[in-house]
Amino acid sequence: MTKLREDLRNIAIIAHVDHGKTTLVDQLLKQSGTFRSNEHVEERAMDSNDIERERGITILAKNTAVNYNGTRINILDTPGHADFGGEVERILKMVDGVLLVVDAYEGCMPQTRFVLKKALEQKLTPIVVVNKVDKDSARPEEVVDEVLDLLIELGADEDQLEFPVVYASGVNGTASLDPDPSKQEENMQCLFEKIIEAIPAPQDTREEPLQFQVALLDYNDFVGRIGIGRVFRGKIHVGQQVALMKLDGSVKNFRVTKLFGFFGLKREEIQEAYSGDLVAVSGMEEINVGETVCPVDHQEALTPLRIDEPTLQMTFLVNNSPFAGREGKWITSRKIEERLRAQLQTDVSLRVDDTDSPDAWIVSGRGELHLSILIENMRREGYELQVSKPQVIIREIDGVKCEPIERVQIDVPEESVGSVIESLGNRKGEMLDMINEGNGQVRLIFMVPARGLIGYTTEFMSLTKGFGIINHTFDSYQPVVAGRVGGRHQGALVSMETGKASTYGMMQIEDRGTLFVEPGTEIYEGMIVGENNRDNDITVNITKTKQKTNVRSATKDQTTVIKRPRILTLEEALEFLDDDEYLEVTPESIRLRKQILDKNEREKMAKKKKYAEQ
Repeated sequence: MTKLREDLRNIAIIAHVDHGKTTLVDQLLKQSGTFRSNEHVEERAMDSNDIERERGITILAKNTAVNYNGTRINILDTPGHADFGGEVERILKMVDGVLLVVDAYEGCMPQTRFVLKKALEQKLTPIVVVNKVDKDSARPEEVVDEVLDLLIELGADEDQLEFPVVYASGVNGTASLDPDPSKQEENMQCLFEKIIEAIPAPQDTREEPLQFQVALLDYNDFVGRIGIGRVFRGKIHVGQQVALMKLDGSVKNFRVTKLFGFFGLKREEIQEAYSGDLVAVSGMEEINVGETVCPVDHQEALTPLRIDEPTLQMTFLVNNSPFAGREGKWITSRKIEERLRAQLQTDVSLRVDDTDSPDAWIVSGRGELHLSILIENMRREGYELQVSKPQVIIREIDGVKCEPIERVQIDVPEESVGSVIESLGNRKGEMLDMINEGNGQVRLIFMVPARGLIGYTTEFMSLTKGFGIINHTFDSYQPVVAGRVGGRHQGALVSMETGKASTYGMMQIEDRGTLFVEPGTEIYEGMIVGENNRDNDITVNITKTKQKTNVRSATKDQTTVIKRPRILTLEEALEFLDDDEYLEVTPESIRLRKQILDKNEREKMAKKKKYAEQ
């Protein structure tokens, strides 16, 4: 008869972006009495870094634990965005059940499908939490039917189809087993009870030989690399001599120097942990995700964890623009390389490869968001660098060149349907389904090559006047689609002079396209100052000033007004990039530029390229 640890439950919270996972965890933390009554707890307490707080998304998986009536519940909050799907998959290996959080209005979204599929593959028990039932537009009962249909479609077994449902409002901290919003109880007690009742308790195998597997990595300047994972069998204690079964088949011995358990938002040092516990282990510099820690005299590795391969790559370069070194603290190739290598310590979906140049590296990641967050973190830390246009990674499968294909779900007002279908058709998208939601909204499902989606968000937002919602997740690698897919249709306005942008200079060229800079911005030759209305690049003099004369103008008293320039965010600037351009990123500025700054040199290169293609 297998003993169970009835005092312990391990769950992961999975959901689509913005369906309220992190807010729900806040409430579970507060209501379990984990915090002292006088302790200040921030909103979305689990989103600990600045970018997560600003964008309202979870980037890194976090673990926490609460005590409820003598039972310890380990909770793992997972990212909802497809670029961080690798994290979700590894976390699900550490738990025995999932809370699937679904928005009471939006229902099942692409990411819901993605995370639920991963949970079912691991044979995990789901509890469905229909969140935001207090919204006027909530339709909780229909959403439960959608979840059931999705489970059947994904091949769930009979036990998984008998899922319990809790209706909740994370913001208000209320929950009930009744879909009627007026019957919400004042607390989340029914959710705690459902977790203890429905989620299986882990087996107690503390007498057997140790097996601990690393699912996440952390890094600390004092203790070095930290492996976070689950004790699957046996027990582990501080000072123990253990063997680390490496992914390449080699074995390294080390001593456990520190063990950390999780409670509330804190990590607490502990002396030992048993089967079922989620802990962090330090003492080994070279510990990696998927590796197994076991006794020296009983070496038995667990199945390695699969890590999602990168699908997108960019070149990161040392900044060599005329303004290099003005704003950044770290600008040398040594410093940039050190920072990229440090990122590899904790980000297992990232790859950094050297190039022929000591000042450039190819950085591969899971998507635009994954790479742009790395760039944003670097600029905030004081780094200056340049990056090239993102490119998809082409793989050879059975001798055929294949590219990543994304499953795209779009919700748009009826009047925008035609233009969205046409725009995705131009990007080699294939429509799978079209569902009329009945409230003036239409849901479209497409399969689109990933390179067709690079730079699509801005175009999509203007097509739908900002009312459209687009979500996409990686689906599979398929043979490369012939012909040009996506890319920029407009040319660039490129400065021919170095100086400051003048109002007079801007007025002379604003009819040519959309400007990206404000009056007074410092400009250098070869810098991109706007987007041309046509498909070719033109050089412009944005620094031109009005000639001073002593002749009084008849229109002297008229005030001139220039159109408001469009200031690009980091993501928009990355989307705008073309093959012959770089994005210069510093702590204070982002500047688009041509790779070759001199106009004559650019023209020579263009002629050579044209000649070579003929």
